[in-house]
Amino acid sequence: MVELDSLGKADTVRNYVGGDWVTPESDDELVTTNPTTGEELGRVPFSSTNDVDDAVRTANEAFEDWSGRPVEERIQPLFELKSLLEENLDELAEILVQDHGKTRAEARGELRRGIENVEVACGIPSMMQSGTLLNAAPEIDESAVRKPLGTFAAITPFNFPGMIPLWFLPYAVATGNSFILKPSEQDPLVTQKLFELIDEAGFPDGVVQLVNGGKDTVNDLIDHDGIEGISFVGSTPIAKLVYERAAANGKRVQAQGGAKNHIVVTETADLEFAAEKTVSSACACAGERCLANDVVLVEESVYDEFADLVVAEAEAQTVGYGLDDGTDIGSLISEEHETTVRNYIQTGIEEGATMLRDGRDVDVDGYEEGNFVGPTVFGDVTEDMVISQEEIFGPVLALDAVESVDAAIERMNASQFGNAASLFTGSGADAQKFRHQAEIGNIGVNVGTSAPMAFFHFGGWKDSFFGDLHAQGEDMIQFYTDKAIYIERWPDA
Repeated sequence: MVELDSLGKADTVRNYVGGDWVTPESDDELVTTNPTTGEELGRVPFSSTNDVDDAVRTANEAFEDWSGRPVEERIQPLFELKSLLEENLDELAEILVQDHGKTRAEARGELRRGIENVEVACGIPSMMQSGTLLNAAPEIDESAVRKPLGTFAAITPFNFPGMIPLWFLPYAVATGNSFILKPSEQDPLVTQKLFELIDEAGFPDGVVQLVNGGKDTVNDLIDHDGIEGISFVGSTPIAKLVYERAAANGKRVQAQGGAKNHIVVTETADLEFAAEKTVSSACACAGERCLANDVVLVEESVYDEFADLVVAEAEAQTVGYGLDDGTDIGSLISEEHETTVRNYIQTGIEEGATMLRDGRDVDVDGYEEGNFVGPTVFGDVTEDMVISQEEIFGPVLALDAVESVDAAIERMNASQFGNAASLFTGSGADAQKFRHQAEIGNIGVNVGTSAPMAFFHFGGWKDSFFGDLHAQGEDMIQFYTDKAIYIERWPDA
């Protein structure tokens, strides 16, 4: 097994294949660091084509036995995994903070969301059931059953390394498939700990496996004849490429892309509540999440009042190390990403947006090497501005005034993205209009972040999602299985 010390360090990150920890054979590697302190955490060797071949072959061999086991037997390791995740939640959260940069509370919340998916997948015995019809035709009974397909792979991003793998893994194995995870190479240590717990949970060797790597490893998985389907979460340009390449290879594919989410605030809203939830949505996890609502369209009559409340709320946020008490916003994942966010802020200034609160000069004592950007608020952000159109993935909030809810919905729907949106209002009529007219996959009313529970699928429309079946919930049962129809007649009966 891979030993992580008390600081979440590992000399070398390894793959988990066939029930053993193995070091990838490629010479390519990445050194991962704590994004707050700059301290080196470990080396991540990248998997070669041979490494991927070994993992896929082992997974397919394991599938032959695993797929035929009773469904009650298949979910027993998931019950054990849930218990282990609960017992190790604090350690997992601490590793996640050091590996990624988010706060302890955010890390615990992320892991709790992942555990919810394990819980839901334990209900596979009822979720996999399909229909039976007696006497579908004279003397003929007909039924449908769901059958697993083989080995599936998931390619997951840096921003939720503890949660997003659990959008897929529990459902894949509970339905009788084998599963391979390729996590982000930027923060792999929480995944190492997760797989230590998976090893302890009692899955048969080869059913659940881990391969580390970069772009070449991803392509090897997408192109491999032994992989039945691919799940991906990341930016829209890459999601589209993954979707097209995987589909061209005849695979099932679900590819979650980027977002540019909107909040609409009406004059009937509780403005203080709306401001609090708006800042939380845009700045939690340092804005590095696809559910961050970072464009806010406010009815003209309350725009100035709301903007003042948002700035005050942003000023109240404490930026710092995620393990320190009182920290609201942690560091960004890397120095390169910090530069990207700062460039977007400069673009907003050059485009003529009004700087209401500049977070670029944030200073965190004792963590001068950290990748910090504080909450940044722009006003008068028009529809044609880059910061209104492109996903920034940082704590940057854009406000603008609109004449009406209708105008806000029209502007929101003009976006190429359709991941999430929230409406703050005291009007049921406005809420109903928003629900019916918003071209969005995850919709909230008086909810800052429209994050669905694990028993609902994670929505996403337009360029925020490529595929037909989403992550989480019942969609996963359909993605990981196919229906077979049985037609029976017994002439002598």
